[in-house]
Amino acid sequence: MRLPFALLLALMAAPAGAQERPRQGGELVFVVPAEPPSYDAHREGTFALIHPTAPHYNTLLRIDPNDRTGTRIVGDLAESWTVAEDGRTYAFKLRRGVKFHDGSEMTSRDVKASYDKIIFPPSGVASNRKGIYVNVEAVEAPDRDTVVFRLTWPQGSFLSSLASPFSWIYKADILERDMRWYETHVMGTGPFVFVEHVKGSHWVGRRNPNYWDRGKPHLDGYRALFIKDAAAQVAAVRGERAHIQFRGFSPAERESLVGAMGAKVTVQESPWDCDLLVAMNHERKPFDDRRVRRALTLALDRHEGAQALSRIAIVKAVAGVQVPGTPFATPPAELERLAGYGRDIDKARAEARRLLREAGVPDGFAFTFKNRAVPMPYEPLGVWLIDQWRRVGLTVRQEVLETAKWVADNRGGDFEVSMDAQCGFMVEPDLDLYKFQSTGVSHNNYGRYTDRVLDELYARQSRAVDPEERKRLVREFEKRLLDEEAHYLYTLQWHRIVPHSARVRGWTITPSHFLNQQLDTVWLSE
Repeated sequence: MRLPFALLLALMAAPAGAQERPRQGGELVFVVPAEPPSYDAHREGTFALIHPTAPHYNTLLRIDPNDRTGTRIVGDLAESWTVAEDGRTYAFKLRRGVKFHDGSEMTSRDVKASYDKIIFPPSGVASNRKGIYVNVEAVEAPDRDTVVFRLTWPQGSFLSSLASPFSWIYKADILERDMRWYETHVMGTGPFVFVEHVKGSHWVGRRNPNYWDRGKPHLDGYRALFIKDAAAQVAAVRGERAHIQFRGFSPAERESLVGAMGAKVTVQESPWDCDLLVAMNHERKPFDDRRVRRALTLALDRHEGAQALSRIAIVKAVAGVQVPGTPFATPPAELERLAGYGRDIDKARAEARRLLREAGVPDGFAFTFKNRAVPMPYEPLGVWLIDQWRRVGLTVRQEVLETAKWVADNRGGDFEVSMDAQCGFMVEPDLDLYKFQSTGVSHNNYGRYTDRVLDELYARQSRAVDPEERKRLVREFEKRLLDEEAHYLYTLQWHRIVPHSARVRGWTITPSHFLNQQLDTVWLSE
């Protein structure tokens, strides 16, 4: 029997029993399937940066690392905070005695400079999450220990947005000298100090002896191994050359590890706030024509695809813009009324062919689909998409790119059609939908379109106080994005499976592979 998302989260949140006392020492070794495009988390949106690099940094707020639901917000650099009665002013009191790895003290000036870079980036500086903060009027530092955010309107998700694991706090003096310094350098306040990054090989961090949270971290250090090949990743864990691969393995890989390692392996699973998307470049013909974009989504048999692909890949459910079963998700019967979500695939593909002919696209029309060189689930989803489009008379050539090149091409518009992804760190409409606002409002919109109706719907759902009104607006947003304009295509919701060495303690799986990567709570048993 398949359990609803909310029930799964409730079960995962159950107490795990008496807490073991953490053991000090040891080096955690983990696998990362890709390398970071740059070192700047304000700019990037990939686990390939978060996993090796997050241990060097802190954020203002964070998600409680012991919370399996990934929703409980706690302070990181913020010791406490208050919210004004009108809901438009948030004041944060910072911890004292926090030092950067160069020995200098962190103050409110550094927090303000970091958020100014995220929210109000200067020309030429990319900010992946700028679109989340369209509501922020100003960030202020009235004294060395206080940071104040002033909003245009009350926003219930604002604390959640501040808990983003990508919102690392940088040093203001460095940003004043060179706003792009952090793209190629590492220096934070986190539990581990940077040692080295050898491209194509590894990343190393060592314990910060002056970390502000006394008694942490428990590890002496960590080593991230960059291994692209999926079989080699499994072999590293199976052969005990690595303890864990935090992103996740496929069902078959899970069974392989459990069969080989027995009691030496622990498996954690979770629903996953992640979905592969198809970005269609609205600046390239014929993808500037919504009839063509709509045809591409009508060609997909998502229901059959979910059944087949869930056996071999880390995907499971048919979904719209919210994780199925969560408060703002569209019910399945209503979702099936959107283009590409119905169950009569023959009818949908006939309509797709009609729209292509009407748009002047000849049978056999060829285009290039750019995909990411991360096997799971990009490879099987890419093969599936190409086969689906072939069934409506399209000829598609796949070009597989390393992460840095793939991100650069998506960001720069150097593609016709490309795989994209929307992976949130918390299931919340503001955080899941900001990507799809118009280019310029969102630096993360790779479709390269302007849609002021979507922008307005995003703002309205964010401001809505009544949950039912907000649901209605989220569904209007979803229908325009996926059906009426077909700006983007959603594929299938992911499912997270992390088999790891039973020696790894103090790490808790959540519905996001971006969370719990500071590694301050992690330790290794004997």
